[in-house]
Amino acid sequence: MAGEYTLAASAPAFRPAALPVTVQAARETRQDVELAGGAVLRGTVRAGGGRPVEDARVTLLDAAGNVVDTLTTGGDGTFRFVDLSSGEYTVIAAGYPPVATVLQVAGGGRTERDLQLGHED
Repeated sequence: MAGEYTLAASAPAFRPAALPVTVQAARETRQDVELAGGAVLRGTVRAGGGRPVEDARVTLLDAAGNVVDTLTTGGDGTFRFVDLSSGEYTVIAAGYPPVATVLQVAGGGRTERDLQLGHED
């Protein structure tokens, strides 16, 4: 059917995309859609002596200070945020004296950052 439409595409591990498409009567319309991979940010929360901290609360903020996601570290102290857009983020680890760090994440890339909490083992 002829008209103006929005073509939406998504796939696991990729950022969704939406494009305007014009369909003409009695004609085939082709539109390529390029999906960008979401960035991954991962790291380990460690105590002052380097020991991984289990059950630390890790919060990810965007450049405007909005909460993107919050999670809890596993037994090995690791955290992993997935499907992120490019940009500046702040990572906050809490559970003891909290620590925060600002970093850049590239779209489709992987960024790793370890966080050192301010108490000794």
